[in-house]
Amino acid sequence: MYKLKLLHMQKRSIQRGRPTGATTFEAEPAQAFGAAVRSIRTAQGVAQETLANRAGIERSHMGKIERGEHMPTLAIILRIARALGCSASELMKETENGLEAIKGK
Repeated sequence: MYKLKLLHMQKRSIQRGRPTGATTFEAEPAQAFGAAVRSIRTAQGVAQETLANRAGIERSHMGKIERGEHMPTLAIILRIARALGCSASELMKETENGLEAIKGK
């Protein structure tokens, strides 16, 4: 019992996750993708919460995607594109255009 408790205490001292401010993705593509999603969504007059519901993700997660704080998985990209009524390739083209604009600054 004592040994099990000691092991449990050791596990608690290890912090999980990334250090604050660390990212595991490139920021520019994430920001360009988020801007593309927001641009298409607002052009359609769709609220962020509505798009999130259509895509089957949390509204807060959608907000983080649009701000470029999260890079979605391929599955979520496909769901967002479907919810926007466009193809993933159209969404990626808008993302590429945004990247070119960012790099052109």
